[in-house]
Amino acid sequence: MTPGARVQAAIDCLDRIAGGEAAEKVLTLWARGARYAGSKDRAAVRDHVYDVLRRRRACAALGGGEDGRALMLGLIRAQGGAPGAVFTGEGHAPEALSPEEAAAGGAAPDLPEVPDWLLPRFEALYGDAMGEALAPLARRAGVFLRVNLQKTDPAGAIAALARDGIAAEPGPLARGALRVTEGERRIATSEAYRAGLVELQDAASQAAMETLPLREDMTVLDYCAGGGGKTLALAGRVSARFFAHDANPARMRDLPPRAERAGLGVRLLSTAQLPGQGPYDLVLCDAPCSGSGTWARDPDAKARFTPNGWPS
Repeated sequence: MTPGARVQAAIDCLDRIAGGEAAEKVLTLWARGARYAGSKDRAAVRDHVYDVLRRRRACAALGGGEDGRALMLGLIRAQGGAPGAVFTGEGHAPEALSPEEAAAGGAAPDLPEVPDWLLPRFEALYGDAMGEALAPLARRAGVFLRVNLQKTDPAGAIAALARDGIAAEPGPLARGALRVTEGERRIATSEAYRAGLVELQDAASQAAMETLPLREDMTVLDYCAGGGGKTLALAGRVSARFFAHDANPARMRDLPPRAERAGLGVRLLSTAQLPGQGPYDLVLCDAPCSGSGTWARDPDAKARFTPNGWPS
């Protein structure tokens, strides 16, 4: 695909996302239908879409509109590119810019990249420091891994990742955290990942789990497990009895294969099964969950979160 074709694909995806579809679903369906697109093409389109979602407010102002075409125009301007070199109308590139589009767009607003309804809440929370506190939401999040301490240590994980062309270094906040500095797109196919030596998880989540007291003979319940990242972070520390539950069991569908890959024993429980496995020595209840800790990595979640919670 040419650079222009990648931009047009991103425009099409952004228009579907604006219509209410989840970004990940839109990108997955696009990739399945675009068999002509190679891995670099798919990565480029994904980057375009998520770069816009992280900076949607700025892109809309710079592009002079809210539709996918204006947002991509704004992103190119924000990145210092030349829109006229991409919007050519040649081949599969977007149509050439109209005089109005070429003249449209103003300065990016000096507002954090969060939905309007959240601004008063964050202003009350952070005051004059709001802009600085929320600035990371407009940038790509760093990639962090959690070392499965039941299988290896940080040094061993770093060496294993290096054999697959992935560079990592000890990360902040948690003793098992690694910061990936190169080769992050290779993680899912690396032997270290497939062998369960490492798992993707933000350092802050890892640090929170390290504050919980654990011992070998405990019975532990993650009451709002979701995808199971925190469950596995706990199970990676000690050989105890671990159970996972979620009010929406579908959220836990990835937990069994993740636990199997990590070589960790975690049993999923329905609500009706909870009393029969107690008493529990430790119950983790991470609720209610806004998902705000993932917004830099998943800006679509930030946009889809409403005053009433997640859309049904």
